[in-house]
Amino acid sequence: MPSSVVPRSAALSAVVAAALAAGLLAASTASAEPDAGVRIHDIQGSTRISPLAGQQVSDVTGIVTGVRTYGSKGFWIQDPQADADPATSEGVFVFTSSAPTVAVGDSVKVSGLVGEYIPGGVSSGNQSVTQISKPTVTVVSSGNALPAPVVVNAKSVPGAYAPAGDPAAGNSVNALPLNPRKYALDYYESLEGTNVKIGSSRVVGATDPYSELWVTVKPRENDNRRGGAVYGSYTAQNTGRLQIQQLAPIAQQPFPKANVGDWLTGTTEGPLDFNQFGGYTLVARTLGTVADRGLEREKTRAQHRGELAVATYNVENLDPSDPQEKFDALAGAVVENLSSPDILALEEIQDDNGAKNDGTVGAEQTLKKFTDAIVAAGGPAYQWRTIDPENNKDGGEPGGNIRQVFLFNPKRVSFTDRAGGNATTATGVVGEKGKAALTLSPGRIDPANAAWENSRKPLAGEFAFRGRTVFVIANHFGSKGGDEGLASHHQPPVRSSEAKRLLQAQSVNAFVKDILKVQRGADVVVLGDINDFEFSATSKALSDGGALYPAIKSLPRSERYSYVFQGNSQVLDQILTSPSICDFSYDSVHINAEFADQNSDHDPQVLRFRP
Repeated sequence: MPSSVVPRSAALSAVVAAALAAGLLAASTASAEPDAGVRIHDIQGSTRISPLAGQQVSDVTGIVTGVRTYGSKGFWIQDPQADADPATSEGVFVFTSSAPTVAVGDSVKVSGLVGEYIPGGVSSGNQSVTQISKPTVTVVSSGNALPAPVVVNAKSVPGAYAPAGDPAAGNSVNALPLNPRKYALDYYESLEGTNVKIGSSRVVGATDPYSELWVTVKPRENDNRRGGAVYGSYTAQNTGRLQIQQLAPIAQQPFPKANVGDWLTGTTEGPLDFNQFGGYTLVARTLGTVADRGLEREKTRAQHRGELAVATYNVENLDPSDPQEKFDALAGAVVENLSSPDILALEEIQDDNGAKNDGTVGAEQTLKKFTDAIVAAGGPAYQWRTIDPENNKDGGEPGGNIRQVFLFNPKRVSFTDRAGGNATTATGVVGEKGKAALTLSPGRIDPANAAWENSRKPLAGEFAFRGRTVFVIANHFGSKGGDEGLASHHQPPVRSSEAKRLLQAQSVNAFVKDILKVQRGADVVVLGDINDFEFSATSKALSDGGALYPAIKSLPRSERYSYVFQGNSQVLDQILTSPSICDFSYDSVHINAEFADQNSDHDPQVLRFRP
């Protein structure tokens, strides 16, 4: 298990100790003579950092409770004779680098180096895993009974998520004494490496391509009608969420497929690990059985004759090399699940040869293949408008040149073309007979603004429906890449990506205000993959001055989500409306995010209103 390492003597220097406490270093380098008579709870200590980090230990005894032969290879041992301190774990991971030769139930003595491994590296902000590396292992006996598992359930997990980090240590919680009766993260940390079990639990994050899923041990915690756990604020982290993996290799035992709302029934038992992608993870030695609760993909109603239906859909890096089945599935969703909206803003349309990085930027083939598939599915013959980006200037997969695209049904709505738009020229707003109009349609908003560097520039278009102009702005804001996870050792976690989206939101908000200055009652729809929550600073900046309203807020709190991440149902995709659009119908159409089989990882959004 590679890690950052620092030298350390038996008396760890104050400088290095402070760095460890702040999560800046991971101690894994040999020190002086080994400490004899050390128990596992002495190694774990009562904070997140081992008091013996960097030291050699000898003849640490325990029973093997789990063996991992893939990925980070090693095994877990647990002391069957626990101390009286609830803050000290009785289990620890032994990193072997090669396939371990011990078996579950072996009683062993382990000598080796105590260290703190940070999954994902120091820059990830993740908490560290206390481990013994470079081990010498002696099997004393085999076939021993395992220590009784600690039961993790709604009563045992505290309601508060985490303590506030120490400002003197950069808001790190690493050096704080664990309080497992008060904070969920402290509770899980006090069980790091311990044999734990859960009973029947509801699935809140579907099985993913990496053979893992998420459950909640708190079935009533921010639950919604489809079985998920809603992330409704920065302080509603959903403490009952737990990631589930299995110890058995997939080739030996296929991992079960589960959707949100299904149940993982019976007993799931194994060591509690800390994973780079999601934090605390029950690595199952015994895995429960999935009970299918029959979650169905939603269908929104068709718009009435006098209603304009505007939708947004992130189609996840669509390009002509994708199998026809993907095009057909996405097209079928547009027709059957979205009821063929009049205007559809697409995100992540790639160029005509996808990720082949050869300078191609056009997407005519991608769009023709998609619109043909929509017709074949029984939908309208959509036309499209877009602006090709500069090569590799808009982020996303290198060579893919993702962009936003307007599809529109010419039998229901017309597009007002105003020539001259290109990747680098900004569209503007002018007045024509007292009404607002775009200088370029389609056109890009503020493309030279540093806020859009290596990011998708907003696409603005002018439409006409039943004689009324509607301005639509399609967006794909900067991703959350680089943000720390909820289980970070920084509390609150560092959300570094917010700064860019805040600037992007301010840019779009200023453009909407330009439209409203010319025409106070203009109909403006801002939509797309905003990559941020409805309660975020990004959303507040988009809405500044009452220029826009996040339409998803018209839904009950339990229905506000378009994406499921690490067991949290949350908002990333949004549609916002100008003040003149005050009477509307909104639907977050759940067809992807809650399912193991996905056509995209986002759920589309639909707004219907009468201009």
